[in-house]
Amino acid sequence: MKRFIKYTSLSAALIVLWTVMIFLGTDQGWWHTPFTEQKESTKFIASVHKELKKEFVGNMAMAIFKDGAPVTESFHSKNTSVNRNTVFQVASLSKFVSTIGVMRLVQEGKLDLDVPVSNYLKRWELPPSSFDNNKVTVRRLLSHTAGLTDGLGYSGFENLKDVQSLESSLTKAKDADQGRNGSTQVGILPGSEWRYSGGGFTLLQLIVEEVSRQSFDQYMRIEIFEPLGMQSSFYQWDEKFRNKLCDFYNADGSKAPHFYYTSLAATSLYTTLTDLEKLFALFNIEKSTLKPLQPKYQRMMWQAEANKLGAPIYGLGTFLFAEIDNGQFIIGHDGQSNPPINTAFRYNPTNGDGIIILTTGNSDFATRIASDWVFLNTGKVDTLLFAMQQNKMVSNVIIGSVVIILLIITISLSRKYYKRKVTHKHKIISTSNAI
Repeated sequence: MKRFIKYTSLSAALIVLWTVMIFLGTDQGWWHTPFTEQKESTKFIASVHKELKKEFVGNMAMAIFKDGAPVTESFHSKNTSVNRNTVFQVASLSKFVSTIGVMRLVQEGKLDLDVPVSNYLKRWELPPSSFDNNKVTVRRLLSHTAGLTDGLGYSGFENLKDVQSLESSLTKAKDADQGRNGSTQVGILPGSEWRYSGGGFTLLQLIVEEVSRQSFDQYMRIEIFEPLGMQSSFYQWDEKFRNKLCDFYNADGSKAPHFYYTSLAATSLYTTLTDLEKLFALFNIEKSTLKPLQPKYQRMMWQAEANKLGAPIYGLGTFLFAEIDNGQFIIGHDGQSNPPINTAFRYNPTNGDGIIILTTGNSDFATRIASDWVFLNTGKVDTLLFAMQQNKMVSNVIIGSVVIILLIITISLSRKYYKRKVTHKHKIISTSNAI
């Protein structure tokens, strides 16, 4: 029994040590090989176009920034040409932009980050729960810590006439992604953990409409897009942009339909590379003049509000991709939906460098390229790159653990065999001496 306990304890200790090593190695990028080693902008983009030949991407618009200004742009398309004024849907990158609109209401004193959201709601209310719904605040909705368990994920509607009302979608989203129940409700203690919630941003959309007394699309156009000169950005589909809208593709390269959404704030922003470059300038305190959001409220967006696995992961509507100098982070957001749309926005507040990538037809190309841009420029594995490596990390932990257990069993059996052999030899010697 003592031997069993000893070897079991040794196995457990080695497995824990191996797991920690694999986790730290993944977090520090010890085993990550980026798609290119080229950091210089034009060479980096040339490497991107080599990657494009290896897999299907329907459309791509991309810009790299130095010192707060775009220095290189690049485009790719399967059929209809794409340029800096082509309109893309950007999926969950919408949340990042929507948060700017919410924070403008905070700046104006029309919203308080830390009072119950029920104070602002007249058209709909959170259903009763086992928890205190008064602990659901704007801050917690923005940081995905409000205890909502919808896990949305919206698939959208192929026909515009089928789009639900905002209140109906909050009660039960008909376009919830597969495996989601579509109900926006409190299912865990508010403030207890980070749990991504599309429903939380749809609720924020309603709050903006209640407080501003405008539609969400109208409010964002007037208060955010017009001051920044973002003339081709909107949330509610605008037919006059039909000829500028990019093509949509399935992952196999076939044409996909254009989907419409109730969940505007969470996933339905339409915009262009040109307009996102203007948005990028918003965060450059020295160069931006028409600022709908003051620096104080910008910085509030990228202060850590939520942690995952002990590390800061999210601010207010903002992913904290990688920690850099003086406790600051590479900030921004990505978007992903089906049919495949993948978008990425990364900004380094210490030097104004960054990258924007908009794609259709591929579910993770933009995220992979943007994450490698972060890795090459900071030496850090960003939040989404770490997430993409989790399956590999778990596999390595399992394989290593099995090897450790087999090794310990082998050592145990070998020692047991050796001990028996020695004992047997001693018995023979003892018998011979006795004779």
